Amino acid sequence: MVSMRLLLRATLLGTAIAVAAVVAANCGGGGGGNSSAPTGTSAGGSAASGASTPAAASGGSTTTGGTTSGGTGTGSAGTSGSGSGTSMGGTSAAAVQDVLTYHNDIARTGQNLGETTLTPANVTAATFGKVGFFSVDGKVDAQPLFVASLAIGGGTHNVLYVATENDSVYAFDADTGATLWQVRTLGSGETPSDDLGCSQIVNTIGITSTPVIDRSRGTHGTIYVVAMSKDATGGYHHRIHALDLATGAELLNGPTEVAVTSYPGTGAGNTNGVLPFTTPLYAERAGLLLLGSTLYTSWTSHCDHGGYTGWIMGYGADTLQQTTVLNVTPNGIGGAIWMSGAGPASDGSSIYLLDANGTFETTMTSSGFPSNNDFGNTFLKLGTSGGLSVADYFAMTNVVQEANDDIDLGSGGALVLPDLTDANGVVQHLTLGAGKDSTIYVLNRDSMGKFNPTTNNIYQEIPAQLAGGEFGMPAYFNGRVYFGSVGDHLKAFTVTNAKLSITPTAQSAMTFAYPGTTPSISANGTTNGIVWAAENGNVAALHAFDPATLNELYNSNQMGTRDQFGTGNKFITPMIANGKVYVGTTNGVAVFGLLGG
Repeated sequence: MVSMRLLLRATLLGTAIAVAAVVAANCGGGGGGNSSAPTGTSAGGSAASGASTPAAASGGSTTTGGTTSGGTGTGSAGTSGSGSGTSMGGTSAAAVQDVLTYHNDIARTGQNLGETTLTPANVTAATFGKVGFFSVDGKVDAQPLFVASLAIGGGTHNVLYVATENDSVYAFDADTGATLWQVRTLGSGETPSDDLGCSQIVNTIGITSTPVIDRSRGTHGTIYVVAMSKDATGGYHHRIHALDLATGAELLNGPTEVAVTSYPGTGAGNTNGVLPFTTPLYAERAGLLLLGSTLYTSWTSHCDHGGYTGWIMGYGADTLQQTTVLNVTPNGIGGAIWMSGAGPASDGSSIYLLDANGTFETTMTSSGFPSNNDFGNTFLKLGTSGGLSVADYFAMTNVVQEANDDIDLGSGGALVLPDLTDANGVVQHLTLGAGKDSTIYVLNRDSMGKFNPTTNNIYQEIPAQLAGGEFGMPAYFNGRVYFGSVGDHLKAFTVTNAKLSITPTAQSAMTFAYPGTTPSISANGTTNGIVWAAENGNVAALHAFDPATLNELYNSNQMGTRDQFGTGNKFITPMIANGKVYVGTTNGVAVFGLLGG
């Protein structure tokens, strides 16, 4: 076996590579390795925010009912029943905010700004804790999603949607835990995929990426899911499913098998200049993005086996037919998209993502783009008009060295900030992210910076303030950006005059072991904010923090076993809706809320 790192090094130095099999531990395709993580230092209190209202394009929904449009398909309905969830009691669904996509909105801010029940005053061990557990048939690596006031099962329910690595999708009554329906996404004679013996996604691979919901499509609304499976002959499959929110029935004549019939390129695995999408080499890790009428999928490696490259594909949300395909390393190797499960972000028109280690040519065209269109280990802006294309990018000065040394930028996810006004009164359009090199890169979305061998020509760069690599993504709330890197404290960076503070303005007392934490936010507008963070480990924990000071309000280990929920998942992101916090586990979803409610 040849290591991915050595192959990348050869490719990045310009050597042509034909690859049959590549195996590597700790590479960018799925999980990466544990970074060394020195303890961070305290940075004191918080400053004024200086932030404007979040952009409308951030995509969070407050609707409480779907409209009829699009196809309905035929499909088979899911299994209904009373379910195994623990009853928790209910709360009013009036004006409840849906959570329809990864990290709440397409900007990936992580904010639910319509939370009226949970406050810093009542999220304490005396009044708040685990109030239920919804059992499922496998690991929950995808973030659960939430739809308020849906007509389903002969009544109106708040519904929690949960996808598992056993290729199941569940619709639970979010208030009682009753199972409203369950479907399997497997074909006849199929099983979930194997993990090929690596620790990136274990032990089976079914539905890994966070689905996305559109309440306006279909009779009752639609949930889009990408599932991986293995048939009786050893063949692997990736399929896109569109399921009816109320019944679980397949819509749009789905599912659609993921395939690419012809794409030009001389990169890994090509035949006569045609680049294949070889199904066994890939997995869908990053969350799905629904932008307009297109569903976007992005592909990482399946256990870093084989000569994989970097694919992003678009499918019609009304047809499930493939409409656009882009490969960001078509003449090289690597450059997969995994981002520790974070979904590609958008400002409503363009798409932003961090690419994993792979081929990057330092020979530029007159426009400043790599001469062979290989964008491994870069921060990408993708245009969507007329199909996918690389509209702009940023690569650090040592991009080739970092790619060779497996220091992925693509271990982290992109965050689109709301419009911010700088000290000169100029409105700035910004995006930011961090990866394994522990540097926060803040970019101007209108001019990303491209590549310069001597200096990073970008809007703002904050080095050495994250103690470890970023294996997840930050959150934004009320003029602060929150990061939780490997082995580090949860840290707040305050935004003033469209710039992040160059040191943290607050940090948690505790630190988070690998893979760090991806925070989520609940608030009622700009008041009663709470920062939520899941801690991985044999005894995992949910933590709640004050957003200004990051003083801890609550953690699920404070009361002994009362609120504990077992072993943690690697990249799980807490989801908050209607007075509850939902945390994916290895065998279900733990539900937290006010005790006795």
